[in-house]
Amino acid sequence: MGIASRFKEEKFLVAALVVAAIAYFLEHAVIEMGRGVALIAAAGLVGTIVLASIRVAHHAELLAVKVGDPYGTMILTLSAVAVEVIILAIMMSGESSPTLVRDTIYSALMLDINGILGLAALLGGLKHGEQPYNDNSGKTYGVMILTAMGISMIVPEFVPSDKWHYYSAFTIVAMIALYGLFLRMQVGQHSYFFSYSYPRSERKKESSDEHGPDESAAISIATILVGVVIIGLLAEFMAAFMTEGLRDSGAPIAVTAVVVAAISAAPEILTALRAALRNRMQATVNIAMGASLSTVILTVPVMEAIALYTGQPFIMAMTPVQTVMVAITLIAAAINLNDGETNAIEGMTHFILFATFVMLTALGL
Repeated sequence: MGIASRFKEEKFLVAALVVAAIAYFLEHAVIEMGRGVALIAAAGLVGTIVLASIRVAHHAELLAVKVGDPYGTMILTLSAVAVEVIILAIMMSGESSPTLVRDTIYSALMLDINGILGLAALLGGLKHGEQPYNDNSGKTYGVMILTAMGISMIVPEFVPSDKWHYYSAFTIVAMIALYGLFLRMQVGQHSYFFSYSYPRSERKKESSDEHGPDESAAISIATILVGVVIIGLLAEFMAAFMTEGLRDSGAPIAVTAVVVAAISAAPEILTALRAALRNRMQATVNIAMGASLSTVILTVPVMEAIALYTGQPFIMAMTPVQTVMVAITLIAAAINLNDGETNAIEGMTHFILFATFVMLTALGL
């Protein structure tokens, strides 16, 4: 593929780079124009980041097809978490709320398990009926998410502030240990936990459906890295515009966290829905539950380390409402992902929980 055709193929990333350059030169002018203009600019940057994220996800999917599950969905979820960590790190360096990281991780969990998995199981169930997957994956993801959330976002409520630094350092070590073992399981002796053997005729159809243009792995990896850097640049300007636009507006602080979570999840939503509509529920479970686990288990140690290094105020303990919503979500997921098949009713229960999360956020709870 020539350079011209390569640029044409990656027009979203090229456009995103152009937008980043424009934002760099006009940043101060836009902020001086007032809150309304700043909010419009922030919305434009959010849209641009989503488009760039979709290209990153596309190349992650191409890599996923080449290496197969569970490596494929792991690449996709890690690329999404990388985007989220970069955006959060940039926003934390500005005038951000001390609860931004906590609210973003909570929002990501609601979006991944209740939004993505719920909608995918609902639509897939309406189209295909019961959809099979490997129940080992659901159980493994569920118990690890519960453990990670409990350690990092429920127990901190009971840790005195003068001992927070010690517990924060322990949390970093605990999350790294959990992820290290999980990674070894996912790509090692227990990799079969995260894959499902479809009938041969369906595997052939899936292969013909999924294989797009023949891209080399090196080009896909390079494009993912470039895309993540561009997204980081855009996120810096988006954070500045959003902070100015929401200043003294009375909007719930959690709105920013929901935006960050939605940006990082945007490409995953499309991939998971496509998989469910093709009756590939295993990929959907891996993406939704894997993204939730990766968000908690990777975002927490990075953000905690930044907070310890910079000395920034940092609150990880969830509010009572958030704790109850997480508990209900994980209990529902444990029941629904226990039998190796999803259906529309199970999808609807999670989607209603997602609607409840949206309502509570709108109410500022």
